[in-house]
This record gives sequence, structure tokens and C-alpha cells, in this order.
Amino acid sequence: MPDYPDTQLLIGESWSDSSTGKTIEVVNPATEAVIGHVAHAGRDDLDQALAATAHGFDIWSVTSAFDRSKLMRRAAELLRGRADRIAAIMTLEQGKPLAQSKAETLGAADTIDWFAEEARRTYGQVIPARGAGITQLALKAPVGPVAAFTPWNFPINQIVRKLSAALAAGCSIIVKAPEETPASPAELIRCFLEAGLPAGVVGLVYGNPAEISEYLIAHPTIRKISFTGSTPVGKHLAALAGAHMKRATMELGGHAPAIVMEDADLGLAIPQLVAQKLRNAGQVCVSPTRFLIQESVADEFVEGFVEAAGNVVVGDGSKPGVEMGPLANNRRVFALEAMIADAVDRGAKIALGGRRIGNKGYFFQPTVLTDVPTDAAIMNDEPFGPVAIINRYGSRDEILAEANRLPFGLASYAYTRSAAHQEALKSVRAGMMSVNHLGLGIPELPFGGIMDSGYGSEGGSEAIEAYLDTRLFTTANRQ
Repeated sequence: MPDYPDTQLLIGESWSDSSTGKTIEVVNPATEAVIGHVAHAGRDDLDQALAATAHGFDIWSVTSAFDRSKLMRRAAELLRGRADRIAAIMTLEQGKPLAQSKAETLGAADTIDWFAEEARRTYGQVIPARGAGITQLALKAPVGPVAAFTPWNFPINQIVRKLSAALAAGCSIIVKAPEETPASPAELIRCFLEAGLPAGVVGLVYGNPAEISEYLIAHPTIRKISFTGSTPVGKHLAALAGAHMKRATMELGGHAPAIVMEDADLGLAIPQLVAQKLRNAGQVCVSPTRFLIQESVADEFVEGFVEAAGNVVVGDGSKPGVEMGPLANNRRVFALEAMIADAVDRGAKIALGGRRIGNKGYFFQPTVLTDVPTDAAIMNDEPFGPVAIINRYGSRDEILAEANRLPFGLASYAYTRSAAHQEALKSVRAGMMSVNHLGLGIPELPFGGIMDSGYGSEGGSEAIEAYLDTRLFTTANRQ
């Protein structure tokens, strides 16, 4: 493992400490040891970053799409070449196993490549006119400087979608990255700088999330925001953006149903759902959480799921053979313990796990709860940890009713061989549904939620549109 680097702010062309010298400790969640520090931006630093991003926008917005695309591709190749080192840094600060950290880093390079191609395809339109000598053009133009706010669970992946879409569209961007996991985002952005990105096009700040978000969103320099995080915080930031007429993309929390019908291939469903549930210790916005199993296969599913989850190797993500790392912090441990205790008090059964592992590091057992009543907190609030809630239902209608009971609508999963069941699954209110495979999150597909899970897409051809204005330009030929 490499030495863990202290992380500075990026303002203009300079990596620098905060103007006040203030820093925040970075803790390895596997050992609880302080491994480094990150600069804490103050108001003066934010003002400098805003001035730099305004200057960067003046340069980048008139850079040709072809040149933007070429530079982004160079950054993607630099990122691929550094994937091993960056993955090791990510594992130290976030905890996930090295293989998952490397997959996230390489996946980010693919995302950059995807948006590099989209940069060259931001077409406008020529609209047929009603009269002779009239030309009507719909032009696409970058919306302006962007402020992006990202969480700790995927330190690179959550940034790279926003960063790549903004750069492809011709926008400059200030990234407020997570203080818990600061070094891997800095390495991502370093690749863009070394690929030749002009000074000020990207800024990177850390500090008090509430203070930074409220200052940047309200500032007249910023014209667009993108946020990934919890629904309560997202609603607050969306309201703030609305008060200042700023465009916003919100990728918020979920509580994903995983539907298993009686005709499902359990040999396929169980290993896929266990892997998806325990990826990143369950700290994934699209993690399956409510497992809705048809009665006739419920016993077999629970038995197979418990066996597979119980065999997952939990430990320090930097060690060989580890399949699940720690939770990100002690707050997650306490939150899960409280949710599990509440569910048991209300009649739920613990089929596996349910406890913290050891007293050093934020490790938690893979956990399976069964027969969980709908009034339990964990059935209504996203657990964001390695806890699977497995309940049984008699009919498809009952399953669909539970799938649609909550106001969240991010991800959903289902396993069935029936064409009729697959057609009925289209009624599940979610931004994404994956049937008989794990098909979410690749760059070319839409990625986003509906209802309380947010709005806007951070993937697919739709993603770049949020960073572009459509402007009408019409002329009449008068001679």
C-alpha cells in the first residue's frame, strides 16, 4: 500500500492549503487510525475558487468540442495507468476491498470516454420555417460554471459523472468533494490537469458541507448544481437552487425493492443479489434493501441467501481475499444497530449477523432480517449498510404494492422467467429496473431516480443536457 497523501485545495492552477491553515483529519475506517489531513476551505478560499471558475469558463466554453473530447480521452488514459495506486489510496480512506476500488477507478475512465464522445455530439437543430428567407436555429450552449457536491461512498464514481458531463458540455466546475475520502478525488482531477486542462476549469474544495453548499449555490457565478446524497439534504439544496433560479440535478436516496417471483432462477438470483447487497458494505444508493419474495420459493431463497452471505470474507480491504470492508464511520454502526433493534422489537427475526465485528474498525456482520413488519424503521428508511430485509408475499399484486409503498424511486431489481411478470414490473415506480441481471450504472445508460429519489440523469445521452442551454437564433433575410 502507498503512503497516504495529505490533500490540498485546487484553486486556479495551484494546489494549496486553506487560507486559514485549517485541516480535517482523515481516518482509515478499517483501523480507526488518522492517516492524513485535508485542507478546510474558508470563505476567502471559496471566493478565489469562484473567481477562478469564472475565468476558466471563459476559456473552456469557447474551446471546440473536438478539442475538449481529445483532452478528456487523454485524462481517461492517465487514470487507467494509475488505477492500482489510486485504488490503494481509496481503500485506505474509504475501506472497500482493493478489487472494488480498482473497478471504480477503471469504470471512471470509461465514463470519461463516454462523455468525451458526447462532447462531439451536442447537436442543435435547423427548424423548418413558415416563410421564405427565414432561418431558425436551436443552438446548444454551456449553461455556465457548475457546483458539484459528492458523498464518500464512491469517492471517484460520484464525481466523475458530474465532472465529465460538465467538461463535455463546455462548463467549468467546482467540486466539493467528501472530507472523509479526499485523496482519491484529488488524484482523479490531477489526471485532467496533467492532460492539459486550463487553469480554473476545475476547482476542488473541502470543508463544512452546509456552509460551502449554501455559499456556492447562492453565488451569482454558479449557474448549475449537481448533488448526490440523502433525500433530506437534497430537498434543502434543491429549494435553495430554486430560490436562485439555478438548474439542479439531484441523485438522492433509495430503498430498492428486489423482487423474486416463484419462477425465478434462484441459482442466478441469489449470488447476484448477495454480491449487489454487500458491495461496498451495502453503502450504495442503488443497493437492494427490501427483498420481496414469492411465498413458494421464500424458504429456499432465505436459506441460499443466508449461506452465501455468511461465507463472505469481511476485513481490511487492503488484505488479500477480503470481499467486504468496514462501514465508513462509527455513525453507520450505531445507526444499523438501532434499526436492527427496532425491527426485532417489532417482531422481525435475525437469520444472520446483526452485530458489529470486534472493537477496532467499523466492521459489521452481513445481516439478514426476515418477517419484518412495515412499521419498522428499517422498512421505511434506507439502512445504507450490509442488511438485507427479506419478506414473503403470496401474489404478484402484493409484491408490487409493497414495491411502490414508499416515496423513493431510485433502483429496483427483479428475477422472473415470465413475460407476463416482466410486463407487470413496468409498473414499479423507479428510475431504474434491472431484470435477471445487474445492469445498472454503466456510462451509456440513464442513471437517476424519480419522486423523493431525485430528478435528472447522470448517465446516458440525457446526462449532458442538464449542462446545456437551448437557445433560439432566428433570422429573416431582408435585402
